Amino acid sequence: YHAQPSQGTEQEKMDYALNNKRRVIRLVLQWAALYGDLLQEDEAAMAFLEEFYVSVSDDTRMIAALKEQLPELEKIVKQVSEEPKASQKKHKVLLQLFNTNDDRAQKRQPIRGSDEVLFKVYCIDQTYTTIRVPVSSSVKEVISAVADKLGSGEGLIIVKMSSGG
Repeated sequence: YHAQPSQGTEQEKMDYALNNKRRVIRLVLQWAALYGDLLQEDEAAMAFLEEFYVSVSDDTRMIAALKEQLPELEKIVKQVSEEPKASQKKHKVLLQLFNTNDDRAQKRQPIRGSDEVLFKVYCIDQTYTTIRVPVSSSVKEVISAVADKLGSGEGLIIVKMSSGG
């Protein structure tokens, strides 16, 4: 954001700085719009957004052309820095209730092979049973877990079902 060209006339340097700052502001606005919910949970991201807003605000005093982007940036920073909306709080509470590891509910992480997933296994007689297996489980391991749960491994097959049947 604070990059300056080493060569060129004063006007070229000002144009370069203005265009560079505008691109960075647009990038930050897009980033905050896409990941606003996640940013609320990340102190470093929040500190960056607030510091960035102050920096842009200071620059508008010297570069009037940046003033047009300042209100949008201010709006995004306020939205992200305000307390999470009620619906977001509800989702977080539900995540904490269903997650067996409280630390992972606090930090969003990518899915790993060791993470567990619940499967509803439907039987021909209109009943189902639920199993919990690691994400990286093979088909044989899933069938074995179902066989253990049902007490019989005879005739077990895996069938993909769509919403249309």
